[in-house]
Amino acid sequence: MAPRMISTNQLKNGNHIEVDGTVYKVVEFQHVKPGKGPAFVRTKLRRASDGNVLEKTFRAGEKFRSVRTENRKMQYLYEDGTDAHFMDTETYEQMTLPVESVRDDLRFIRGNDEVDLLFIDDKPAGLQLPASVELEVTHTEPGLKGDTASGGGDKPATLETGAEIRVPLFVNVGDRVKVQTETGDYMSRA
Repeated sequence: MAPRMISTNQLKNGNHIEVDGTVYKVVEFQHVKPGKGPAFVRTKLRRASDGNVLEKTFRAGEKFRSVRTENRKMQYLYEDGTDAHFMDTETYEQMTLPVESVRDDLRFIRGNDEVDLLFIDDKPAGLQLPASVELEVTHTEPGLKGDTASGGGDKPATLETGAEIRVPLFVNVGDRVKVQTETGDYMSRA
């Protein structure tokens, strides 16, 4: 069976493509038509194996193998320093991903949380986090009125998952906050 191909004019953010034997997720792309010379596509691609983001330029119309992806609901169990352990909630099958490849995502996941595990060509490849999560603040200093020396009205806070983010001065220990998972930015109190 011939592999499914995708050309640059079919790219969408979130697509997975294979370039020179390596699987990437399309983060951003921009079609460029210069005054002279052929059109091209400038892309930002996240390498599925380690999460590194690279910029690559392709000729307009260039084709790649479209990679079959699937999300499966899994329960995050724990990480042991080397691997993050997950369990399929239907089959109870357990699988691991190298901690290095999911370290950023794990900052926003608690043990026993249900997550979407991304499978690429039937192999576990990474996590698909929701756009935002709600987590409890477990440590932060009280905000002092007029304290703008810390960068104009925010302060560090530690969340229940161990992640450290910046929050407004009015956020206290015990508050639940909404955090954007892509950037780790505070969005609002939950």
